[in-house]
Amino acid sequence: MFTRTMACAAAIALSTTSAFAGGLADAIVETPPMEEAVAPAAGPSIEPTYIVVGILAALLIAAAVNDDDDDGDGDGDNGGDNGLGDITDVRR
Repeated sequence: MFTRTMACAAAIALSTTSAFAGGLADAIVETPPMEEAVAPAAGPSIEPTYIVVGILAALLIAAAVNDDDDDGDGDGDNGGDNGLGDITDVRR
């Protein structure tokens, strides 16, 4: 029985030493990756006020170009020759 106990004790001792093969040294801990400092976003190159003013100016110009207001006589003819020149003038 003594031999059997010694054999079991030796087996347990052998298994524990293989489990602690590295010894009781401190564990190697990997350092977390360092976060790179992110530069703050650059401000806009053009102020938004200029964009709004430009859009409003473009809308006003477009409204002035497309203004179909005639001379007010109500007949729809604004007195122009409609690009036909003297061809429509029959009163020579």
